[in-house]
Amino acid sequence: MLVSALLTSVGINTALCVLFFTFYSILRKQPNYYDVYIPRLLADGTSKWRSLFGFERLIPSAGWVAKAWRITEEELLSSSGLDTVVFMRLITFSLKVFSFAGIIGIFVILPINCLGTQLDEFDIIDWAGNSLDVFTISNVNNGSKRLWIHFSAVYIVTIFTCFMLYNEYKYISSKRTSYFYSSKPQPHQFTILVRSIPTSSNSSVSETVESFFKEFYPSTYLSHMVIRRTSKIRRLLNEAKKLYKRRIQLQSDSNQQNCFRAFGRKVSRVDHYEKKLENIQENLRLEQSEASLAGEETRAAFVSFNSRFAAGTAFHLQQSVNPTQWITELAPEPQDVYWPFFSESFMRRWISKLVVIITCILFTILFLIPVVVVQGLTNLSQLKAWFPFLTSILTIKYVSQVITGYLPSLILQLFLKTVPPVMEFLSSIQGYISHSDIEKSACYKVLWFTIWNVFFATLFSGSFLYQVSIILDPKSIPGRLAVAVPAQASFFIAYVVTSGWTSTSSELFRIIPLIISLISRPFTKSTNDDELEAPSMPYHKDIPRILFFGLLGMTYFFLAPLILPFLLIYLCLAYIIYRNQFINVYAPRYESAGKFWPIVHNSMIFSLVLMHIIAVGIFALKKLSLASTMMFPLPVLTLLFNEYCRKRFLPIFVAYSAESLIKKDRQDRDDPNMAEFFDKLVNAYKDPALMPIQYSSNTDSLRRPLVS
Repeated sequence: MLVSALLTSVGINTALCVLFFTFYSILRKQPNYYDVYIPRLLADGTSKWRSLFGFERLIPSAGWVAKAWRITEEELLSSSGLDTVVFMRLITFSLKVFSFAGIIGIFVILPINCLGTQLDEFDIIDWAGNSLDVFTISNVNNGSKRLWIHFSAVYIVTIFTCFMLYNEYKYISSKRTSYFYSSKPQPHQFTILVRSIPTSSNSSVSETVESFFKEFYPSTYLSHMVIRRTSKIRRLLNEAKKLYKRRIQLQSDSNQQNCFRAFGRKVSRVDHYEKKLENIQENLRLEQSEASLAGEETRAAFVSFNSRFAAGTAFHLQQSVNPTQWITELAPEPQDVYWPFFSESFMRRWISKLVVIITCILFTILFLIPVVVVQGLTNLSQLKAWFPFLTSILTIKYVSQVITGYLPSLILQLFLKTVPPVMEFLSSIQGYISHSDIEKSACYKVLWFTIWNVFFATLFSGSFLYQVSIILDPKSIPGRLAVAVPAQASFFIAYVVTSGWTSTSSELFRIIPLIISLISRPFTKSTNDDELEAPSMPYHKDIPRILFFGLLGMTYFFLAPLILPFLLIYLCLAYIIYRNQFINVYAPRYESAGKFWPIVHNSMIFSLVLMHIIAVGIFALKKLSLASTMMFPLPVLTLLFNEYCRKRFLPIFVAYSAESLIKKDRQDRDDPNMAEFFDKLVNAYKDPALMPIQYSSNTDSLRRPLVS
């Protein structure tokens, strides 16, 4: 790729970013779009719909930037929780690491790369006509002593990154413990989830759970709630909600024809929906009554104790001689429980995981098709061979720059939009009981899918069998990476610009919610703040993207340091935009107390080791065998550092220590509100589908007996 093609991509994406920022700063002031741009403020009641017109509404302003900049970490913690703080720490951590690497890369390594003559002389006069390969390590002459500067840079950046990783792990671990100490008593702190409960024909699951825990935990067992099958009830609830919204809409819309003819007579649409709601409500009561019977019990239950330490002890101990029975795990928060799909047996969960693994592999293989197509677009000669009839068009300079510089990364980005929802769905059928576990699992899947399909598949964009042959021959990996990674530097620089800059700006503009709002507005005349629900942050989509850019920055900082300025601009945009979104848009759906950070740590360690492997191959390829040999201790030391961090910090993110639990229990011992808390704990984990509902205006059905 030529510098001119990269500049074309930068120009297009910069224009899109400016466009998104301008439209956002205008539309956010319009009352019609409050539900798109400040749904959290509306749902919290801190902002109201305003109808007064003013010309300042039509003038773009940057006041929101200053507001997002001023918010402190403590304010974020109190308003959005520790997960939000951890997400923002990921961005600031990346900014610190790549600012340090950028100083070395731009001011030291980049001039050395340009001064080389291995590929071509750098043309200062026609600088836009230079190939981007001139800015990479490939242009440094073989055997040059200047390569020792690259070698030293790898060691320096590795040490600095590990130092920063240690400090961040330590800081977030301490914040997690402090957050626990400062929290009020929560139901999940006193509760565990028990699966694979053995059953018999003589007793129900509920009776089995009660007798087991009363026998083995007589002084600490408090209560339990058996999980029931409620999928049919949920379908009825969803249908009732749709009918209820339709009825409210008809009642509020005086212009709409509210009657239709049935069997030759006029029938009121409102009365029609009211009758249907009454019927569904009656069916719901019958289904809820049936669900309370023993036959609808699953072999799983939430079991609550009278202290945090007792719940922690039950979680850590193996409950049965048979390890596939009475399997325990920490209970999520009641609002975090994922009710629609619940796999209660050990075998069913194992089969679900196997099915998901196979599905992920097939999805990964199918995704290689767009990757190969995208790589064909970056190569003009290959593109002409595929489509000979486009030869005349491809000779036009601007067209070729757009096709090679902008189009490939745009197409790949559009395909990648499908990955997070697919991975979230696959995680949801693995048997996870909480939204946080589903999102954490999806985060891992999206990250490794992106690393494999965007990074490795792009590097080795050949047949699938060729990629498999690389894995089967580990000795050849450093050499092949050394050849492939620098060759794709131009593509990944353009990818950071397209996927980073534009995607982050579109996050601010919220294109999809805006389109949905525009389509649905003609059908909804009134908006009720009480019914408005603020969306939650899609961590499984955004954390993998930042971590993947971290991998690109780490692997390319000494190979093609030109990527770093574009990466830093992306991180600065992300810092401001996501802070703004946490203030105005996203409300926390759950609180995992920073459990996403180990994913961040592991990903950065992987990026460092990958950089070391590439460095080994590069120095060998550049005829500097001593540097290649001296690079071997670095990945070993990095993995030892990672092992130390795993032993030192990871247990804090799995469960709280006995010391913390006992201290917190003693702190709450004299609290007069604890008795009321334990009374509410009994029903804290009752399935919302079993709660009584009232959508119909006729209240007689609630008092009508089930059996006449």
